[in-house]
Amino acid sequence: MTIRFLPFLLFFAVGFTSCDVDQTQEGELPEVDVDIDTEPGQAPEYDVDWVDVDVNTTTRMVEVPNVTVEMVEEPVEVPVLDVDWPDEYGDSEETTFMVEADVDQEAELEIEEIYTTGQRMIVLASLEKEGERLSNGQLMRVSDQVVVNAPDMDVRYYIIGDRPDGMTNTRYRYISDRSEIADMMKNGQSIYSRD
Repeated sequence: MTIRFLPFLLFFAVGFTSCDVDQTQEGELPEVDVDIDTEPGQAPEYDVDWVDVDVNTTTRMVEVPNVTVEMVEEPVEVPVLDVDWPDEYGDSEETTFMVEADVDQEAELEIEEIYTTGQRMIVLASLEKEGERLSNGQLMRVSDQVVVNAPDMDVRYYIIGDRPDGMTNTRYRYISDRSEIADMMKNGQSIYSRD
């Protein structure tokens, strides 16, 4: 009879190792006679005080990339879209959709298309690395932007191309080609295309 309850006891032994358990009622096994008549048993009851967790911060020395990017203001032609949104989307305001990446070689980053599904904007860009690698571990920032009068909605950024080494910005998801997000865009409408 005790071998049957061994797994049950092991489960409780493992399950309660990280908390404070106080038994509040004794357990009682059912009484069994040969005629298969039983009297109801009683399972033990417990008060359980789970682990108390405090979250704090501390300062630690960790290795982080040291990127030196010199930003220079230059006049650049930026596409500006005036989209006539249906009334149910609410007020629109001028919004800049921007993609950028720090690369260690000559590259070109361009917004190819912007889609809307009604609840979400999808910005699809492409990153093409071409040309010479920069010397001494230098990095160059490439970017592109499109200005759209748009209502407030969720925006997802996708870049077709390989994620640059050491890129820590998680705002953009890198994909191999547009087929990876085709299901998301099939019910959408293109509001901008570079072509």
